Amino acid sequence: MKNLLKNVSFVILLMKMCLIFGQEIDVQKRIVIDVGHGGKDAGAIGINGIQEKDVVLSIANEILRLNDDLDKPLDIYLTRYSDTLISLSDRTKLTKALNADLFLSLHCNHSDNTDARGIEVYASRKHGKFSKPSVFIGYQIERALCKAVGYESRGVKFANFQVLSETIDYCPAVLIELGFLSNRDEASYISDNNIKPIALSILSSIQNQ
Repeated sequence: MKNLLKNVSFVILLMKMCLIFGQEIDVQKRIVIDVGHGGKDAGAIGINGIQEKDVVLSIANEILRLNDDLDKPLDIYLTRYSDTLISLSDRTKLTKALNADLFLSLHCNHSDNTDARGIEVYASRKHGKFSKPSVFIGYQIERALCKAVGYESRGVKFANFQVLSETIDYCPAVLIELGFLSNRDEASYISDNNIKPIALSILSSIQNQ
């Protein structure tokens, strides 16, 4: 627990947890949005210089803003609220502590092939209690995103990502690659004030699950 409390983001989250569990609140679902990378880990660097860590944080914050406008908002937590590096194990510990209904990890793709494009979603290769729901939700989110922003679909794939393998027994868990920052068109789209349609599509998808 001491390692968890070293990070200011987690102190804030734990304080919020105390408030939530200490009162009756009419919420639909508890969602943990894992904001990829952060701090010294920039993630992918776009062909136009944008950084993955900044893109996914902007999208996550927009999801929060849009959620606050709902009549019945979801109970959404982020694994980081600022440019901070959170360990992978702490991201999954938070998900378990919150007893989340869904874990959603946001990322952007990169390839040496600058023609590579599209959105892909990953579910855990490890078989777990929530494997089937994860795949179903993954398909739903990817389909909605591709329709909303006009990106190509790269399908739902399977991988041994730590954040997925450590949460698959606790709740549905998926990781979204929101286009390729190495592709000029997609890097330009995601940096040209198009955060809102991406965030709205994700929020609508998880709201309807």
